[in-house]
Amino acid sequence: MYIGIDFGLKRCGIAVTDTESIIASPLQMVPSEKLLSWLKEFAAKHSIAGFVLGYPLNLDGSKTHVSDNVTLLKEVIEKEFSAIPVYLQDERYSSKRASEAIYMAGKKKDLKNKALVDTVSAAIILQDFLNSR
Repeated sequence: MYIGIDFGLKRCGIAVTDTESIIASPLQMVPSEKLLSWLKEFAAKHSIAGFVLGYPLNLDGSKTHVSDNVTLLKEVIEKEFSAIPVYLQDERYSSKRASEAIYMAGKKKDLKNKALVDTVSAAIILQDFLNSR
């Protein structure tokens, strides 16, 4: 099982794969300050094959104001979970694609639910990672 993380300065969307690591599904939103403790608790209960962090880039491929935070998070996770690989996945358009998916599912009113958008974004990031392997 892989864990996908759409990191934000306030909250993080979390997604997981099925046991065969074929399909990514939204799981939940975790406040950013509680992310590491949540990951420790989750990893204690599940076998984790890897962490996939959405890496924010501008449309031209340059870093955003959050890119360095994600790089630091990667280092912290690698230190805490030294036996589990951590991957960075380009997350450009993931929030837009998440909003479109929510809209197409007929849940237009849920577009204002940022936690839902973040968890669907995490699933999109994770699925993109799986598809690229």
